[in-house]
Amino acid sequence: MANKSVFASMKGRLLPAARATNLAGAPAYAYDDAHALTQLAMTGTFGQTFYQDPMQELQRVLELANKVDPSFLAKAAIYTRQKGHMKDMPALLLAVLSARDPILFQRVFGRVVDNGKMLRTFVQIMRSGQTGRKSLGSAPKRMVANWLIGASDRAILQANVGNDPSLADVIKMVHPKPDSKARAALFAWIIGKPCDVDMLPAAVQDYMRFKKTGRGRVPDVPFQMLTQLELSTKQWTGIAEKSSWQMTRMNLNTFQRHGVLALPKMRKLIADRLRNPELIAKARVFPYQLMTAYQAMSSDMPAQIQSALHDAMELSVQNVPKLRGQVVVAPDVSGSMSGAVTGYRKGATTATRFVDVAGLVSAAVLRRNPSATVLPFEVKVRDVRLEPRDTIMTNAARLAEKWGGGTNCAAPLEWLLAKGRAPDLVIIVSDNQSWAHAAYGNNGTVMMRAWEKLKQRNPKAKLVCIDIAPYGTTQAKERADVLNIGGFSDTVFDQIAAFASGEMGPDHWVGQIEAVEV
Repeated sequence: MANKSVFASMKGRLLPAARATNLAGAPAYAYDDAHALTQLAMTGTFGQTFYQDPMQELQRVLELANKVDPSFLAKAAIYTRQKGHMKDMPALLLAVLSARDPILFQRVFGRVVDNGKMLRTFVQIMRSGQTGRKSLGSAPKRMVANWLIGASDRAILQANVGNDPSLADVIKMVHPKPDSKARAALFAWIIGKPCDVDMLPAAVQDYMRFKKTGRGRVPDVPFQMLTQLELSTKQWTGIAEKSSWQMTRMNLNTFQRHGVLALPKMRKLIADRLRNPELIAKARVFPYQLMTAYQAMSSDMPAQIQSALHDAMELSVQNVPKLRGQVVVAPDVSGSMSGAVTGYRKGATTATRFVDVAGLVSAAVLRRNPSATVLPFEVKVRDVRLEPRDTIMTNAARLAEKWGGGTNCAAPLEWLLAKGRAPDLVIIVSDNQSWAHAAYGNNGTVMMRAWEKLKQRNPKAKLVCIDIAPYGTTQAKERADVLNIGGFSDTVFDQIAAFASGEMGPDHWVGQIEAVEV
């Protein structure tokens, strides 16, 4: 007889060969070009991360954006802006599209460039030379000019906040032809040329008077235009009263520092605004943005405001599904998850880390599925007890504080095998840079081998891998029972529910992008 240890029959299906390597040097599966581009576009922020610098990320995105069909590129730009609420990535994809298919570019421009900040980001990327040209070109120049002519006065003023390039730079670049004397005056004022003040929008005239005298009501202009002025507590209160939901979230410490939150009436107004369901939906709030606001709060922030942020978090994840059967969610708490979710960006690094997002997703699932098992892992599963009735932010913080160690994405599956468990759905939240385990040559990854054993216990079980870092490989190959999705927007929860209930297949994430009409 032949040696049984060498020629023993393998139970179950043959595992797909892992022909790629991840950035930690371990076996992995590569996404196809469309899936890889989508994953990068939904998670990348061009910041320094644990395994990758911004230029490596940029070159990979450009390589993929030039490989996929222009139609898919256009759809990806729209999807990542409208569904993923990303900022730099949609502008980059649009810039690449402008060279690959100018007609399609013009058709989708307005669906990607939906505010002045996106307009300036697009111009910055085009002029950087990274997409192959340093000038805008005729079609991009025309689209930018059309946006400037057609935008509201308020949108123009909001676009006038920020530099590199400033809105004045953009106007000088594209030379828009204003369709009214009022818009001509506004353009002239922005670029510092003489203008008919009486033709300026009323808000701009109010701002000019207020800036000169410091007296009267605070003008109704974008918040950032006022921050460099010497303002009283009463004037800061006026600003807080008119602030949008996002502006309120981002300036809680500023309002506290200037005495606004010392006023009971203002504490109630801002707390009510933060927990307002309609405003949360309108602001397209990422749950992690609330976590960032909570983490960045000054130590003397009133309890009423802290409580409102907890309430806002609960509201922001209302679409987290109630899932059938036994559910396991496993957040990666290894050392590579300790970096900022934006990556390190000088002057723009968020306090929220990848491990915080993993903890947040897990806590949100637990909140809606109290019987779910939570298995935080690094090389092995950590012993952390969570209370489903605690707030999402409390449980997320409890998970995130356990970070450290190597990465073994198979650890939660091996734990389940050892405990004799056979769950119906396993959700892994990780950067997928698994390495701290024994290798199995080319016969699949360690994670897929463990998953195959688990499937023998429960053939109907499904695995969802949420990839929250822009590294481009996975530990679990897509197939009927395995879904890989990227990002940390609330669309992820909808996709989990659809996949778990059999309403979508493993390729449907890319299919959702394909379904975008252009």
